[in-house]
Amino acid sequence: MLPLHFTHEAHPARVVFGDGCRRRLAEEVDRLGVERALVIASPRLGAEVGAILGTRAAVTIGGGVMHVPVEIAAAAIATAAEAGADGIVAVGGGSAIGLAKAVARAGGLPILAVPTTYAGSEMTSIWGQTEGGQKRTGRDERVRPKTVLYDPELTDALPAELAAQSGLNAVAHAMEALYSPKPDPVIALLAEEAVAALARALPPVVADGPARERSGLRDALYGAWLAGVCLDRATMGVHHKLAHVLGGSFGLPHAAVHAVILPYTAAFNRDAAPEAMRRLARALGAGVLEAPAALFALGRRLQVPASLAAIGMSREALERAAELATQSPYDNPRPVDRAGVRALLEEAFAGLVPGTRGSL
Repeated sequence: MLPLHFTHEAHPARVVFGDGCRRRLAEEVDRLGVERALVIASPRLGAEVGAILGTRAAVTIGGGVMHVPVEIAAAAIATAAEAGADGIVAVGGGSAIGLAKAVARAGGLPILAVPTTYAGSEMTSIWGQTEGGQKRTGRDERVRPKTVLYDPELTDALPAELAAQSGLNAVAHAMEALYSPKPDPVIALLAEEAVAALARALPPVVADGPARERSGLRDALYGAWLAGVCLDRATMGVHHKLAHVLGGSFGLPHAAVHAVILPYTAAFNRDAAPEAMRRLARALGAGVLEAPAALFALGRRLQVPASLAAIGMSREALERAAELATQSPYDNPRPVDRAGVRALLEEAFAGLVPGTRGSL
């Protein structure tokens, strides 16, 4: 259904998509006018990037730490300044790209991103840093990558477990865009297509042996790209707020948190966002299942952790997590109250079928 009023605002980056496109790095760095790049990548990928860029790679540092601790960011900023870097090449997942954003925010350097997971950060102006056990986020156009190279070959190295978790993280971006308080029919189309592509691609991607199809790698990365565009336009609802709290304040792994809580945050908002849930269920090919149950079933099919307990959350911490998640108001279809969030966390902690109080 077309909204009565909407505003669409595009924030384009140059996107290059295709197997082996990372080999065009030198050409794309030249297009940005970068002569001395700070390379942020793992040792293996850093060596490959260095070989491609040659003297354009001024200095290489590791691929970052989850949630970008301020101390790690400060060290990277200092390294970039000492090297006289005039641009950043970030190759990796959300941690590498998040660290690149911290450097860009401090010095205004352009970013060329080569994502190797489905995190989606490469398509946004959103930054995040952790200090004193709490994660802060914001938006700043200086941190939006100018160019993004999507090379499905690089995602072939993703362990099945991480591919599944990262893919469900991308589904969460699309879900929150579908029930954003600022409707946008273009973003809604992208969100539905993103979920459909990811739901179709992830099962073969996480399969072992020859069942891990090359076409699945392409489709999953395509879906993640679209989900990243959605993330850029969506406001933070209960899902992303909880993910930031559980990761930034309790040290839980970022992608795993998204994968575990996704069906529960969908259930929390189900009755307040019926059109979003209808589109989400359709994209999932859910049949008679509602969206939260379909997401739960997809998680079981992908063999992601079934509960917060399974990824290291303690029951004693649930009350504190509910308190932190409800300290400040934010946009969400259903009012975010402490009792409701506490109940959501209880179900997610136990791994119950969302909204039923029963186990699978």
